[in-house]
Amino acid sequence: MTSPIFMLNALWFKPNGGKEKYSEYGAAVAPLLEKHGAEIGPNYRPEQALIGEWDADLFFVVKYPSKANFEAMITSPEYASIMHLREQAIDKSLLVRCSAFEWS
Repeated sequence: MTSPIFMLNALWFKPNGGKEKYSEYGAAVAPLLEKHGAEIGPNYRPEQALIGEWDADLFFVVKYPSKANFEAMITSPEYASIMHLREQAIDKSLLVRCSAFEWS
């Protein structure tokens, strides 16, 4: 049985239109996320880092049914055809693969 993975996405938009371009990317990638069983969590805009440094413009978590589902999506021809939209929108990004954690 495969375990789901969670991808933490932190984004820093390019000035002068990066946010709008990312919205275009979001609309284009939504059908691929659905096709590969991904679920997008809420979007968050950091307001103030109280401990440590954090100045991303936006962050969110996407849940994929498995690592294989994520890899199938990002290596698909469909994703290759829209990847440029993300690159045009983002100045800097952080993508972290995570697994569920339970205190024992």
